[in-house]
Amino acid sequence: MGKTRIAGLLLLLGSMGTLATPGLFAQEKSVAPGINDNFKKPDVAKYKETFEGESREIFKSREAIVAACQIREGESIADVGAGTGLFSRLFAAKVGPKGTVQAVDIAQNFLDHIIKTSKDSGLTNIKTVLANSKDSGLATESADLVFICDTYHHFEFPQRTLESLHRALKKEGRLVVIDFERIEGKSREWTLKHVRAGREVFQKEIETAGFERIDAKTPEGLAENYFLIFRKKGQ
Repeated sequence: MGKTRIAGLLLLLGSMGTLATPGLFAQEKSVAPGINDNFKKPDVAKYKETFEGESREIFKSREAIVAACQIREGESIADVGAGTGLFSRLFAAKVGPKGTVQAVDIAQNFLDHIIKTSKDSGLTNIKTVLANSKDSGLATESADLVFICDTYHHFEFPQRTLESLHRALKKEGRLVVIDFERIEGKSREWTLKHVRAGREVFQKEIETAGFERIDAKTPEGLAENYFLIFRKKGQ
């Protein structure tokens, strides 16, 4: 066997060794198998009652959350995990007719509901994007703000999804993440069973994907949830 063929074989074996690293293989596996089964064909009326009910901390604090996002007129907002469209509609009113809101979800039922409620509310600046478990479906540099509320823990493939969100965010854009505080001995039993990890783990995953955290004041009324803002590293 010639030297050139030997060198080529060694290079191939080296590449295979790199691909076999635990981190890359782990990336291929869902970190929360089955967590989105209920959202394949969700009962929209049921979830509307849950997501937009007065007993939900997020709903009660919705105006404070929108204010904390510091949205400007004319911006493009991506509401990732839009659900019944609660924040999509609030954002649409905030950015005005020159701005846009992309309501992103893995459930077409939710997106159909958002289209209908937007039309009923006279909102013409909301469009829907059907995502999948590994990709948000957002176009490159299409968002000034990516908003993820009580949805990050539903990311089955967080690094792949974050990669698509990193691409979608404009150069000076912001990433807002709201999720449940998961603290042993303090958080509700539902949270401990349903949410796979706490704030520190999620923040580390987001930073690994090319984001850096910036200072942000937690909106008034949040206790079960934390509020974090990130930007692309080096911006």
